Amino acid sequence: MPRTPPGTRANYCAFRTLPTRWQDNDEYGHLNNATYYALFDTAVSLWQMEKGTEIRGPNATKFLVVESGCRYHAELSFPDMLTAGIRVAHIGTSSFRYEIALFGNDEDTAGAEGFFTQVYVDSDGRPAPLSNTVLAILTSIKT
Repeated sequence: MPRTPPGTRANYCAFRTLPTRWQDNDEYGHLNNATYYALFDTAVSLWQMEKGTEIRGPNATKFLVVESGCRYHAELSFPDMLTAGIRVAHIGTSSFRYEIALFGNDEDTAGAEGFFTQVYVDSDGRPAPLSNTVLAILTSIKT
């Protein structure tokens, strides 16, 4: 099975700059696998807040991650300055899929690409239809 080539910055719609930290490196001198997931989550959370979505507190819009994954293309490490590219690949009735790429320094090709699917849940923790406001925000970066 041929490997999917890494995406480029042109394949993504929204961007967040994220610094790496010394503690992000593992024993092999590159970012620890769990760090990639934390960076994906941070980039998306910052983007959601920038768009006016409350993700903390009593009025939070509750999204649960139900699936995630990552493909590694090139090593990233401290002290790289990363740019996270974000796009929405799919929007359903109550769920949607973010795709995120991490670009090291000035690289145009992704060092890693990940995804996670989130489901909107109501106060009882049950899946519920996405609001028109959330749909508009997600559609703004849908590819």
